[in-house]
Amino acid sequence: QVQLVESGGGLVQPGGSLRLSCAASGTIFAIITMGWYRQAPGKQRELVAAITRGGTTNVVDSVKGRFTISRDDAKNTVYLQMNSLKPEDTAVYYCNAGTGWPLAGLDYWGQGTQVTVSS
Repeated sequence: QVQLVESGGGLVQPGGSLRLSCAASGTIFAIITMGWYRQAPGKQRELVAAITRGGTTNVVDSVKGRFTISRDDAKNTVYLQMNSLKPEDTAVYYCNAGTGWPLAGLDYWGQGTQVTVSS
């Protein structure tokens, strides 16, 4: 089992920055991929960024050049650095972990953290 705890959300003005953190615990060695999703009110949850065990990263086009996903293996923590924030970035952001053996096919989620971009 994997547990994910998110932090770092808040209210910022357009153009501001936030860094989200996701601390993982439990069967850490089973995690293959971690990512950040977001869900705005009345909208579907969407993938924002992902990072693999090997360190390969990917971000969606809508945040490319503004958001960066990274990790600190010593702290079992994944980060989402968000710069040049826009009102359309407003959403609840969720950390996700996809697992392999011995937890193959399982999908774990953090509790979510609110990001609000408004003037």
